[in-house]
Amino acid sequence: QVQLVESGGGLVQAGGSLRLSCAASGRTFSNNAMGWFRQAPGKGREFVAVMTGGGYRDYAGSVKGRFTISRDNAKNTVYLQMNSLKPEDTAVYFCAAQYSSSYRNPNAYNYWGQGTQVTVSS
Repeated sequence: QVQLVESGGGLVQAGGSLRLSCAASGRTFSNNAMGWFRQAPGKGREFVAVMTGGGYRDYAGSVKGRFTISRDNAKNTVYLQMNSLKPEDTAVYFCAAQYSSSYRNPNAYNYWGQGTQVTVSS
């Protein structure tokens, strides 16, 4: 059974940093893309970042320059380093793995974690 488990969320002041982790089990995703999405209350799930198996990275414009996605294939884990956090970054953050078609489309992913809450206070 494939599982993605996020951790590292919490409450932080604006300007602070958090590092999210997503550990996969049940299969390896070293050759597949893994990404991060977020969902704020009353809003849809929004693309944040992706890293393909080949190392290509892409980011939403709202986080580019502040967030960094990385992965450790030996640990089957993807990370999201979030710096210079803003109150508008407040959301539940989800990791996802293995997409078809567009990596910015949440419906394209086959596997999801349960999410971790990130709250940024002003």
